[in-house]
Parts: sequence; structure tokens; C-alpha cells
Amino acid sequence: MKVISCLVALLGSAAAFAPSQQGVRSVAVNGLTDGGLGDMPGFTAPFKGFDPLGLATLGSDSTLAWFRAAELKHSRVAMLATTGYLVQGAGIHFPGQLSSDVSFESLSTMKPLDAWDAIPEGGRNQIIFTIFLAELISESKPVHYTKGGDYPTIVFPPVNFMPESAEKAKIQQSRELNNGRLAMIAIISFCAAANIPGSVPALIGNPAF
Repeated sequence: MKVISCLVALLGSAAAFAPSQQGVRSVAVNGLTDGGLGDMPGFTAPFKGFDPLGLATLGSDSTLAWFRAAELKHSRVAMLATTGYLVQGAGIHFPGQLSSDVSFESLSTMKPLDAWDAIPEGGRNQIIFTIFLAELISESKPVHYTKGGDYPTIVFPPVNFMPESAEKAKIQQSRELNNGRLAMIAIISFCAAANIPGSVPALIGNPAF
């Protein structure tokens, strides 16, 4: 249920790439020329053009599209995970029972990773299957994003908050990517703090970790 509530909260952000106006691009060797990375959403401060391993020029345009789609998906998952972790850590929960022998209240007293383990196996399998189904649908478009098609979009439900202005759309897409990048750092920090005591000084002593 918490996953569902987080999905609803994320709809406005993740729909920034629905539909995408990616097109086919030509990327120069340094990836910074007109028509290259500098024109892509997410090419923003404070780490504008940050690519120390040169991954953006590793292969073809299709390779770059695959990298961007992977970043987009991981960003959305990280935003969901970070939101869910904070909600769970704050003790916020639904009333009633998750299953016949597990209440939402009992889960809210646990650390988030422990709460996941306490969910009945059938419930965990349902969540994993839903993720698999969404991934399958997003990858089964008539024209794949590596061949010039749209990037993966929200599957359940297919909501479109994309502004009509191309300039505003790019700003919204950049915001989603930047928020997602921060969320990836956040959830990794949360997991490290929960499993390696003292690894994240800012979270030492926090009961959620």
C-alpha cells in the first residue's frame, strides 16, 4: 500500500518524459556540441556535463538512449524508495491490517528494511510482479527508445503532465532527473546507514536507521 501511495505522489514528476520529444541525436566525441549532450534534459548545474568515465561517448546514439532510459528509471525508483523510507521511518501508516497476521501499525514500528522482511511472501511477490509488469510494458513499445521512440513513461495510470512548450518541457525533465539523482544518493545513504553503523555521520542516532 505504501508503494501505491508513493507512486501516486511521484506521478507528476515521472510524467515529465511523457511523451518524450527525444528524437535521434548526433553526439560529438566530447558530447558538448550543439545537438549533443548540451541539448539533452539534465545537462545542468552544479555538475554540468559530469561524465568522468566518458560513458556518453561509449557507443552509438542508441547506447546513449539506453543510458538515459536507465538513469530515468533508476531516478524514479530512487524517488519512490526515498519517499517510502522516510514515510516508514516517520511511523506514518495506514489503519487496519496488511494481512491476517500483520498490521500496518506493527510495520511502522520497525526499520524500513525490517518492515519489508516482515511483509508476507505473497505480498512481496505481488509488488515484485507489479514492477516486472510495468517494466515489460514500458519496454514493449512499437518503437523502442533506442531506435528513436519515446523514453519509458508512467504505466499505471498513463498520466501526462508534459507542458506544451518545448522549453518548459525540458526544464521539467531536467528537474525530474536532478531530483532523481539526489534521491539515488539519498537511498544509498539510507541503506548504508541502516546496515553499516556510523557510515553516514549525519544519520547517526536516528532511530529510523
